[in-house]
Amino acid sequence: MSRRITSFNLLLPARKAATPAFRWLYSALRADILEGRLRPGSRLPATRDLAAQYGLSRGTVVSAFDELKAEGYLHGSRGSGTYISSVLPEHLLQVQASQRFSVRKQPPRRLSDYAARVQPFSNLESRPTRAFRANLPALDLFPTKIWTRIAERRLRHLSIPQLLGCDTLGYLPLREAVADYLNTSRGTHCKAEQVMIVSGTQEALDLTARLLLNPGDPVCMEEPGYPGAALAFEALGAKICAVPVDGEGMALPGAQARRAKLVYATPGHQFPLGTTMSLARRLQLLEWARRSCALIFEDDYDSEFRYTGRPIPALQGLDQQGSVLFAGSFSKVLFPSLRLGYLVLPPDLIEHFAAAKTVLNRHAPPFEQTVLCDFIVEGHFARHLRRMREVYAERLSVLTEHARQKLKGLLELSSVEAGLQTVGWLQQGIDSRAARRAAAARKVEVMPLRFYSRGPMQREGLQLGFAAVNAQEIKRGVHQLAAALEELC
Repeated sequence: MSRRITSFNLLLPARKAATPAFRWLYSALRADILEGRLRPGSRLPATRDLAAQYGLSRGTVVSAFDELKAEGYLHGSRGSGTYISSVLPEHLLQVQASQRFSVRKQPPRRLSDYAARVQPFSNLESRPTRAFRANLPALDLFPTKIWTRIAERRLRHLSIPQLLGCDTLGYLPLREAVADYLNTSRGTHCKAEQVMIVSGTQEALDLTARLLLNPGDPVCMEEPGYPGAALAFEALGAKICAVPVDGEGMALPGAQARRAKLVYATPGHQFPLGTTMSLARRLQLLEWARRSCALIFEDDYDSEFRYTGRPIPALQGLDQQGSVLFAGSFSKVLFPSLRLGYLVLPPDLIEHFAAAKTVLNRHAPPFEQTVLCDFIVEGHFARHLRRMREVYAERLSVLTEHARQKLKGLLELSSVEAGLQTVGWLQQGIDSRAARRAAAARKVEVMPLRFYSRGPMQREGLQLGFAAVNAQEIKRGVHQLAAALEELC
C-alpha cells in the first residue's frame, strides 16, 4: 500500500537577507510540522521537484532535509523517499504543549438563543450489531450488488444537468416514484408535486418547526414519544404538550393544547410503545385538527413492515382538509447512511417549504436520488421489502417464542403488529436502568422506555429490536438478558 504524498503549496515567510536559504526553508518546514499542516507519515516531494517549485538550488533543499532528519522530524534514504516522522522527537511534543498552553484564553462566545436551546441528538455508532439493538434494519441482507450496479450505471451516464443539481423539491422521477408507492402501499392521496425529498425525518421536522412555530408556541406530542422530534421543536423555542398514549394510540389533545398549531404523531406504529392508532381515533384526531386549525405531522417511520392485521390507511389518506404533513425515511427501510426521505405537503404549503429549503441546503444530493429512483422503479425496492417482511416476521417469532420460555416472570413482551422493535414490560419491580446496565455487561443492548418519556412511567419497560440480528443472536440475547434480570431479582 503506497503512502500519501503531501500536497506542497506552502506559504513561505519572507526571507531576511542575512538568513541562509537552507535555514529559511528548514524553519518553514519545521513550523509546518509543529503546527500540523504537514501530517506524520506523509511523503515529501523529491528534492529536485521542491527546488524547482520554490526557485532554490537542489543543494539548499538537501541541506534543509538533512538538518530535519538529524533532529528527527524526517526520515528516509536515497531511493526510498523522504517522510514526515510518525513518532516525533520528544522536544517537539514539549514545544507543542507549550504553544497550546500559551494561547490566550478566549472570552465567551456570543451565541444566539437557538444555540443555547439546541441539544445534540444521538447518532448510530460503527460498532458490531448485537441483540437487541432497535431502530435498525438487517444491513447484511441489503442487496448491495444491485445497488452498486445501478450506481455504476448512473455514474457512466452522468450528465451536465445532474452536475448542476436538481429542483429544490427533489429529482422529479423519484418524487413520482415515491408518490406512486405511497398511494399504492400506504393509502395516501398525493401527487408528485406535493412530495419533497429531504435528508430524512429529522430535516422534515426541522423545516416544519421553522415554518410553523414561534418561541413559546405549544406543540402536542405523544407521551412517551420520539425524542428527536422534541429536540427539533424545543430548539426553536416551542413548548411541548405531552399527550398520553392508550390502547388506541395517541389520545386527543386536552384543554392545555388549545393554542397548539402542530401535533406530532406516529399513528402507524407508535414510537416507542408500538401501538397502532385505531381508525376511530384517527378520525377524531383529524376532526380535532380541523376545529383547532392545527396541522398534524405524521411520522410513518417503519410502517412498511407489518406482520399481522389489515393495514390501516395513513392519516394523510383520510384527511379531507389538508391538515396532515406525511413524512418517511428510506434510512430505516434500506440502510442508515442513505440520507434520503420524503415529506408530503398540503398544496398550500409547498412554496413556503421550498423557499425554506433553498436557504438551508438547496436540495438533496441528486446522484443518490437517481440511484434510489432506479432501485424503486425497477422493482428492487418492492422485492426487498417483501423479503424483509418475511425475515423480520421470522425473527420476531423467534424472539417471542424464546422470551416465553426464558423470560417468564421477568419480562412480558407486548404484542407487535409492525416495525423493527417491540416492548418488554419488566416484572417483579425490576428497574429499567439497572436492567440496561446488567444487560450491557453481558453484551446485550436494551433501551429503557423511561428514556422516551418526559415524566414518570407507570410501568417499567424496555425496548428490544429484533430486525437487525439473526435468530442465533436473538437466542443468545434472550439467554443473556434472562440471566441479567435474574441477577437483579
